[in-house]
Amino acid sequence: MTSSERRSRATEAFFGRRKGKPLREQQLERMSNLLPALRVDLSAPPPERLEELFPVPVERLRLEIGFGGGEHLVHRATETPSTGFIGVEPFVNSMAKLLAEVEARGLRNIRLYDDDATALLDWLPDACLDQIDLLYPDPWPKKKHWKRRFVSQANLARFHRVLKPGGLFCFASDIDTYVNWTLIHCHDHGGFEWTARNAVDWKTPFAGWPGTRYEAKARREGRGSAYLTFRKV
Repeated sequence: MTSSERRSRATEAFFGRRKGKPLREQQLERMSNLLPALRVDLSAPPPERLEELFPVPVERLRLEIGFGGGEHLVHRATETPSTGFIGVEPFVNSMAKLLAEVEARGLRNIRLYDDDATALLDWLPDACLDQIDLLYPDPWPKKKHWKRRFVSQANLARFHRVLKPGGLFCFASDIDTYVNWTLIHCHDHGGFEWTARNAVDWKTPFAGWPGTRYEAKARREGRGSAYLTFRKV
């Protein structure tokens, strides 16, 4: 993304710092050699069939925005090799950690993007994804920062455009205000149906859920989590 494009998206600053501890030599090597081979190239038009992004046949397409430590993305890619996954994570150290797992496991159904997820969403063709996962996103807890929360009418419009009919948007968080925020925004958008029928539905982790380090931290700090599933209508 160019500097001018970054400035034009100044109101969409959904993530914070980009780097943490200095990377080790092997991590730097993967960032230099493996990431370019897996990165989705937004300078080229998307393929006619998005499945062509992957070197192996895939039947479904799934996007995870902000994969953090990568535990969930790696688990799902291993669990369902017939699904193609696009993982977005701008934090360099998290990307380096994920690349090590991709290399060690020989995963070929993962493509990656290491910048602003909204740019990727705008690049994707209409009705191309079966599912979008937004799991434990930064809650931006201060009210003055709520505009930075990824769930917004603008981003829900992006989700609605790229999801296939009946496609799913899955959201998990341990922050009550963000859970309520998401329910209200999806209701107000009008293009998403909340699939829960009772409290057990949204208190129960998604099927096959492996857990994440963010979830473990929430448990240690005494917070429960909500798991919301919305269907595009």
